[in-house]
Parts: sequence; structure tokens; C-alpha cells
Amino acid sequence: MSSPHSTVETADGSAIAATDDHVQLASTSGPVPGNALEPKGDSSAGVNDDVDEPDDFHPGWRLWAIIAGLIVALILTAFENTAVSVAMPVIVADLNMGDEYIWITNGFFVASAAIQPLVGQLCNIFGRRWIMLINVAIFTLGSGICGGAHNSATMIAGRVVQGLGSGGITLLGDIIMSDLVPLRYRGNYLAAILSVFGIALILGPFLGGSIVATTTWRWIFYLNFPIGGAALIHLFVFLHVNYDDDATLSQKLKRIDLLGNFVLMASVVSALFALAYAGSTYNWGSYRILVPLIIGLLGLVLFGFTQRGRFAASEPVMPPRLFHHRTSVIIAVNTFINSALTYWVLFFLPVFFQAVKLYGPQYAGVALLPSLVITMPGSALAAVAISRWGRYKPVHVAAFAIFVIGLGLLTLQNPDTTVAQWASYQSIAALGGGALINSQLPAFQSPVEESDQAAASATWGFIRSLGFVFGVAIPATIFNNRIYDLQGAIADPSAKLALSTLGPYGSASASFVRQFDLETQHQLRNVFSQGCLRVFQVALGLCALGFVLSLFEDEIVLRKKLKTKYGLKVKPESNTHGSVDAEIAVEQEVTVEGRVAKEKVAEKVEES
Repeated sequence: MSSPHSTVETADGSAIAATDDHVQLASTSGPVPGNALEPKGDSSAGVNDDVDEPDDFHPGWRLWAIIAGLIVALILTAFENTAVSVAMPVIVADLNMGDEYIWITNGFFVASAAIQPLVGQLCNIFGRRWIMLINVAIFTLGSGICGGAHNSATMIAGRVVQGLGSGGITLLGDIIMSDLVPLRYRGNYLAAILSVFGIALILGPFLGGSIVATTTWRWIFYLNFPIGGAALIHLFVFLHVNYDDDATLSQKLKRIDLLGNFVLMASVVSALFALAYAGSTYNWGSYRILVPLIIGLLGLVLFGFTQRGRFAASEPVMPPRLFHHRTSVIIAVNTFINSALTYWVLFFLPVFFQAVKLYGPQYAGVALLPSLVITMPGSALAAVAISRWGRYKPVHVAAFAIFVIGLGLLTLQNPDTTVAQWASYQSIAALGGGALINSQLPAFQSPVEESDQAAASATWGFIRSLGFVFGVAIPATIFNNRIYDLQGAIADPSAKLALSTLGPYGSASASFVRQFDLETQHQLRNVFSQGCLRVFQVALGLCALGFVLSLFEDEIVLRKKLKTKYGLKVKPESNTHGSVDAEIAVEQEVTVEGRVAKEKVAEKVEES
């Protein structure tokens, strides 16, 4: 039986055709950009409203100007992380930090992970521009605190402040790109950003080493002042985007999910505090590990209850609807797996190079270059492929397959592995892992509405940051336990005692192994090799799980249209026909008119 039809004209001459099944905007004067009333496809079937949309995205110079500012801001975090890793032994010795050195890295990552959901909510309430500027300023302030530190407490405090700023900068880079570039074409612009980011990441160790060798380590942090200043000026001038500024300050503050943010941040800090010391300072059975870990995990469960039901805020920081689609859940799990495995490999390849191959610290850093050089180009290649084909599932399946092969090859490493072998092995793993770094965000965003893009980006960034921390703590525990199990293979009692005193991870250096006779060196190298083997075997199993899960992703068509209220600001007197600004303005106007027309149609249908 056919459905009754009726039509209503809108102000732009378009006609609304109504049926019992859906309401569709049919333009009588050509296609209308950003049609918000086109019928929604069944997301479970992997389709949406942009399947047959024309290619009418025309970026202007303002978009590229904003991207340039984002690149400068992201260079801050890229250079900082790799440069500090090289200078860390000197910093630890100079400040006499002892065991507290772990918080130079962990304090940064914990703060970065904990703040991201809140930043995602704040940028919806107060707009992207000022929140981004504040985060760049926070990171730069943290750099100054670190540069001027004369004790461990000040250094750790500075790194925590840097982590807060870095988490916001990284997240807002994704959110702003989501506001300005349609999902289908976002990869092309991400590729440009990742290329520069990758260069900064690679140059970081060399510049950091040069600074430490020629002057003081403090200049690693002080150099962020001119870079951060340039980013602030550039973004202040060019980052002008829309947001709803009609509400009063008290109304905006009421939108913040205070309970959810507090429970989430407290739980994350508690759990990650336990992971920082587990297996290295205290064993996993110690109450110092179990108490904060259990509190953290129970807190995460409690957080889930704060996001739904009567306890939920009007705008939950992590809305449960983000996980209503199967693909969203799969991407969330695989994002955690890939981010964990990325640091898993980057932290334990140097252990293999130093404790098994007996390379010095500097050459071990050089030996890691294949991973650093391949990872970012792999990520950029995946982003471009998704934009070109409009499909992410083949990229994910292929990338996980390559990653599995690379990790499988890493399990073949032993004291006799040649340079050509370990270089090719890690290159393959880096290509697969790199292709997954940013290619999973579009897939996580695709099933959710445009109004939830900031929340989706914040949630995805939070999951990725959690993976980074677990990717350091978990393999360290696996490695330590395996080495303790194999201590019987070491005949020299003094070597056993030294290994127990320093701990397996603390002993994994060429200088430690070389202090013993050749026979003991051979035994130690084999034991450390077996420890690394177990680490990469577990990594291989996790990666295989990610590969299997990727096969069950739905291929949801990536949107070609922007439907956002956070786009570029449009000057009323300017004529920007065909530009991104004009498209967004028309999109918002059509959306309002379409809703009014849809209500009229519904009334007509109800009357008939």
C-alpha cells in the first residue's frame, strides 16, 4: 500500500516531500549544502545520509591558516616528549630524583589522560578558541616550571602541568579539525599535520642530545617559550570559530558534569598511580598496589552509573550513546590495544638493544630510528587512503595484519639477530601500528551525530591516553616476572644478587651485563632475550585480538558534509560563495528552515 504524500515549500524555494516513513528535503533549485533532513540510513547496516552527496567541499586560506597554527602547537608536544626521553638520565642525576624519576613520564601521561574528557566538555560550553589558547599557555607555563626546577617535586609538578596542557592541545587539534573538515576528507589534512608532527618527533632526540651536550638540559624546556608564544599569537589571530555564546556564565557552568568529571579523574589517577609502581617498586600483591588499583577500577564502574539514569548530568561528559553502535565499541577496544602496543614496542625494543645486543644508550636510540621514521608516514598514508576511498575498515584490517606480522617477527629476535633483521622487523611493526594511530578516530566518529563530535573525540583521546600508560606498565611487569622466573639459569651468585637488587628492568643495560665474565654475560643475554620474547609474545596475542575484532567493524559511510555550529565565523558583509564559511552558513540556515518545515509537514500528515 503506497504512502500518502504532501509537500510544503520553504523560504528558499525547496519542497518538503513527506511520507509515513520519513521526511525528505527535495530542492527545486539545485542541491542544498548540508541538508539536515535527508533520510538517515540504518547505521547498523553501515550507511548514512551522505552516500550520494556531491563533492562540494572547498577549503579556503583561513582553514590552512588555522591548520598551520595547530601544527605549531602540536610541535610543542612532539618535540618535548622525545627530547626529554634523551635528557632524562642527566635530569635525574642533576636533581637527585632517585626512584621518583618515573613520574617525569608518568605524571605527564596521567595528567594528559585525566583532563581530556573535561576539556572536551569545556570546549563545547566555552568554545574551541579560548580553551585552545588556555591549553597552549598551560603547556608553556609547565615548560617554564620544569626549566627552573631545582628539586624533584618542582620537576614533577611542571611535568603534570605540561601534561594537562598537552592533553588539551592534542584533543582540541582533533576536535577543531572535525569542526572544519568533513569526515570523508579529514584524512588529507591530518596527513599534512602528521608529516610535520613526525619530523618534530624524529628530530627531538637529536636536538635534545645536542642541547644536553652543548649547554644545559634546562634549554629543552626553555625552547618551548618561543614556540608556545608563536602558537599563541598565530591561533589568537586566525582561530575564529563559532559557538553558542548566548548563555550566561552561570548557565554554562551548570552544563559541566562535575560529578562525572570528578569521579573519572579521581579513578584514573588512583589506578594509574598503582600501575606506575606495580612490578618495579612494589610487587603486584602489595597493598600499596592493590588498594589504589581496586579503588580506581571501582571508581570507573561508579563513573558509568554517573553517566546514566537519575545521577546523570544534563550533558554527561561521556554519553553512553557514544557506545550504542557495535563499531564504536570495537574501535574503542582496538584504540586501547594499538596505543598500548605502540608504547609497548617503543619501550622494549631499546631494552632488547641494550641488554641483549649490548648496544650503548646512544646507539640504542639510533637503532630505534626505523620505528620513528616509519610510524608517522604510515599514519599519514592511512589517513590519505581513508579520504580517497571513503572506507576505513580495509585500512584497519590491513594495518592490524601488518602489525601482527611485525610483532611475530620481533618474537624471533635473539642475541644473534643481525642489524638487517631487527631493522626490517621493527619497520614492519611500525608501519602497521602507525597506520592505526589516527585512522581509528574517523571510525569512532562516524556512527555518532555531529553534535557529539567533541564528546566522541574526547572519549577516544581518553581511551588512547589510557592505552599509553598501560603500554608502559603492563609489559614492564611481564618482563620483570619472566626474568625472575629465569634467574636459575644464571650461575654467578653475584650476578643474581645484582639483578635482584636493581630489578630486571633497572638491570637491562649493556653496562650491567659487561661487568661480568663472558660466560655470565652469555647467560644474562639469553635470560634478557627470553624476557623480551615473552613481552613480544603477549603483544602479538593482543594484536591478533585487535585484528579479529576489526573484521566485525561495520563500514559506515563517511560524511561529506559539515553539520556543525562550531565552524568558521562568517563576516556578514563578506561574499564567500562556494567557500567553507558560506557552506556552513547555508547549512545552519537550511537546518533551521527544514525543522520548521518538517513540523508543518507532520501537522499536515496528522490532520490527513
